[in-house]
Amino acid sequence: MAGGKLSPRQKMVNLMYLVFISMLAMNMSKEVLSAFGFMKEKLVDLNNDAITKNQDALAHLKQKAEEQPGEYGDSYKTAEKVANYSKEFYAYLEGLEDKLTADLEDKKNYEAMDGTDKVDAYFFTADKPNKNGEEFLKQINDYRTNVSALLTAPKYAPIVKNVEKRFDTSPTEKEGLKIDWIKSRYEGFPLITTLANIEQMQSDIKNTESEILSTLLGTSLASSASLTKFDAMVVFDKSAYYPGEQLSGKIVLGKNDPNLTASKVVINGATVDKKNIKAGQVMLSGSAGGVGEKELKGEFFFMEDGKEIKIPITGGKYSVIPEPGSAVISADKMNVVYRGLNNPMSISIPGLPDNKVNVSAPGLKKGSGNGKYILNPGQGKEVKIVASGTLPSGKKVSSTSVFRIKNVPKPGATIRGQFDAIKLPKSSLEKATVEAMIPDFDFDVKLTTNSFKIKIEGQNTILVNGNKLNAKAKKALKRAKPGSTVMIFGVKSKMAGGAIKVKEATPLVVTLQ
Repeated sequence: MAGGKLSPRQKMVNLMYLVFISMLAMNMSKEVLSAFGFMKEKLVDLNNDAITKNQDALAHLKQKAEEQPGEYGDSYKTAEKVANYSKEFYAYLEGLEDKLTADLEDKKNYEAMDGTDKVDAYFFTADKPNKNGEEFLKQINDYRTNVSALLTAPKYAPIVKNVEKRFDTSPTEKEGLKIDWIKSRYEGFPLITTLANIEQMQSDIKNTESEILSTLLGTSLASSASLTKFDAMVVFDKSAYYPGEQLSGKIVLGKNDPNLTASKVVINGATVDKKNIKAGQVMLSGSAGGVGEKELKGEFFFMEDGKEIKIPITGGKYSVIPEPGSAVISADKMNVVYRGLNNPMSISIPGLPDNKVNVSAPGLKKGSGNGKYILNPGQGKEVKIVASGTLPSGKKVSSTSVFRIKNVPKPGATIRGQFDAIKLPKSSLEKATVEAMIPDFDFDVKLTTNSFKIKIEGQNTILVNGNKLNAKAKKALKRAKPGSTVMIFGVKSKMAGGAIKVKEATPLVVTLQ
């Protein structure tokens, strides 16, 4: 277009055309930058979901390990190590993102993240990886090596292959030349593509963690499905009997399957009648015997894969005790009762039906179910409960128990069930509901917020009636900068029914994101 002799008008037309083409290229570049930004946002959401799911899976495996250490103990130890490696590497990448975006006022202005100087300066010096670049590579390589070293069994081979591929930092080849991995992925690239790559690496961490947890849980569950893993347990209707009283209860397998019936059961050397064997259970009958410690011993016999499997019966010990001389009184919740609340109580006398037991105490009334009562204590520091009755032998028994009376604990201010200190965007805080809750309390106490005070950093305290920010508080919140602290305190609330006065809740500190 610039060749030959052109008129001034034609030169101007050509120049405008070049400007127009450049503008199109710039618009396309901005769209691509925004696309990388939107992709990063999507990855953030997916990673947050993965964190929650992995934490739940790890907690489930931990519970299994506590309940069945022989079956799940080693699996949990492996999962815990993987979780620790993942947590450390994930936190390093999180910190890396923060460093690269530290001077950005708007971290969602992706079109402004087209420069390459920040990434180049952070990772490279004189066209070679500097200490930051070398640390980045070390973190990736260490994670890959540490996780792979934990998964040596053949069943983990597919996962190890994925780990090696996801976190491979070997040089790449381009036009016959080998280029360092970090240079081919990060040198000369816009900032937003680097942030998206880091977020993708965090996603790879969570996917790796999820695959390992699924495999560990699946393998352990498959192992526990075999009949050789089951125990036969004696389950009595009660743990102690009177002399000459009839035994009542059953012997069951850990897996109570209606279709699972033993081919033979032997107890204390005698074969059990077929009519008492059904649905993986043996129905017990016969005399409990005289006073003393007793035990049922024997085996369950099952057919599996053409072979007879013998499962020893365990846990068959029971006691035959003399008739009691006192009642049994216990609190369903704890060794104290709370003023103003309906405290459930279990009160009974062994050997006596519920309608033959007399119970009295201030604020006590009958609940629903045998031996169930509700105690709503009043003033004072303790309450006495007296239970009495007459045994079948004609002997009268009576017992008194003393329980301490405590006030309902002080609640804490909370947003979305989070206490003490949390982080929230301004938009979320503006719509949030301020509540008062009693953490780690065994009773389900419902509190309604009447009012609270809000103190935004650098501004005056504002009193708010109700449980949401009023117009004045919202206006003050809009003036707050990211990173500012907001204190919510002086939360006054009332309990449903207004039975007791609730203490002022402890404060909540919110850091604005």
